[in-house]
Formats: sequence, structure tokens, C-alpha cells
Amino acid sequence: MTFTARTPRVVAARRLQRRRDRDQTGRFLAEGPQAVRSALAAGVVLELFGTDAALARYPELAEQAETVSVISADGLAALAETVQPQGVVAVCSQVDVSLAEALSKAPRLVAVAAEIRDPGNAGTILRTADAAGAGAVVFAGDAVDPYNGKCVRASAGSLFHVDVVRDRAPLRLVQQFRDAGIQVLAATGYGDTDLEKMLDDGSLGTPAAWLFGSEAHGLGEDLLAAADKRVRVPIYGGAESLNLAAAAAVCLYASARALR
Repeated sequence: MTFTARTPRVVAARRLQRRRDRDQTGRFLAEGPQAVRSALAAGVVLELFGTDAALARYPELAEQAETVSVISADGLAALAETVQPQGVVAVCSQVDVSLAEALSKAPRLVAVAAEIRDPGNAGTILRTADAAGAGAVVFAGDAVDPYNGKCVRASAGSLFHVDVVRDRAPLRLVQQFRDAGIQVLAATGYGDTDLEKMLDDGSLGTPAAWLFGSEAHGLGEDLLAAADKRVRVPIYGGAESLNLAAAAAVCLYASARALR
């Protein structure tokens, strides 16, 4: 049996493109073979939808999924959010944990997306944090939903590799990090501490939670004041600044290097 865009199961899955329905059901969509593969490895796939051609192309995905549903081209178009979908979409259980649970694993590196609302930036930070060896990524305050389709795709599977935390109270997070023995570093172009100097003097060699603010507005004054240090990435050329994803990569990898 081949499901179409009008099949009730496909209609129900399509509703997960809306945040309200994701929040109500605790489910979300992972699109594309890379995301589906990571979701299967994490054991959170509830149903795998795929076209006949895609399931033949990626037989290992169908073999691992408990429930596999074949969909038509119009069914795929209903579920996919990309211009050129790759034929597979999975309905997954959400994976976020509490900060207390994440901290119980004693992470040495944490990235905090504070009030970041652009899903592409948030997903890229998640992917970068994973690559740098971070144990957790926190979506703080009025941040984008980590299960937004664009954020999931930008994370390239990293959503399933690190502890994901959602917390509406960024200032409370700062104290929880401090209580866990993790220094809190605010990334800002106007910081009074230089990243290179921190590498040189060894102060990056302890567990750290990096706070990153939105591309447009940066971190709020309250978070900047609450952090242990406000850190700037040195600019050696004529560029006015780095974009958010690049700055996050530089900071996280600097910490990763120091911690190693």
C-alpha cells in the first residue's frame, strides 16, 4: 500500500511542521538520509516514510525502522520542506533533557543559544558544538525550537548526538553552570577579555559554557553582566565582525583545544 498526501497518517505527520503540534505531541520530523540515519541510531524513530525509489536506495534505513510506510511523490512533497527532497522523512520522538540531567554527565563544554531565533544559525551551532566535543547544547529564553525543520537539517544529525536542553530562564542557567563548576563565558564583540589571551594564560583549560546571542542583537545586558567573562574574538583584518556561526566555531574550538 502506498500512502498519499491525503492518507490520515501522512496528514498527521505533516502537522508536525508546526511548532504547536510538535509541542503537543512531543514528536517532530527528520528529513533526509543523514538525519534519519542518526535518528535511527538514537532509537527515536517512530515511523519512516519513503518513496519506493528512496527505500531501494537506502535499504539499511528501512531495515532498522520498526514501521516503514511507502509514500507517493505527492505524499513526499507534503512532508518534505526542501526544494529537492531526498525521499525519506521520519517521525521521531523529541530528545531534549533537563539541564540537571545534562549536567549530571559532567560535560566539559556546553554551548548556549540564548534568544537565537534563526533556525539555520541555531542548527549550525548545534552541529559545530557536536564537532567540537560539547556535551550539551542549550536553547535558552525565547530561542528557536530545536525541532524546527530547518534547524534539524542544519544540525546534520548532531541533534541526536549531544544532550539538547530547552530552558526559558537564561539567568537561572548561569547559576546552575556555576554550581556545577563550569565557568560561564559570554561571546561578544565588545568583550573586555581576549580569546587569544585566554588561550595563552590557560584560563580556557577548565570546563566552560559559552553563551551566544542572536546575530542581530547579541546577548542581553543581563546575561553579559552575569557571565564570568565577556570574551571577544580578535579581528586581525579589516572585517567589522564575524557572523554568529563563525564566532561560535572559533570559541568552541578554542575551548576544545585548551581542554585537550
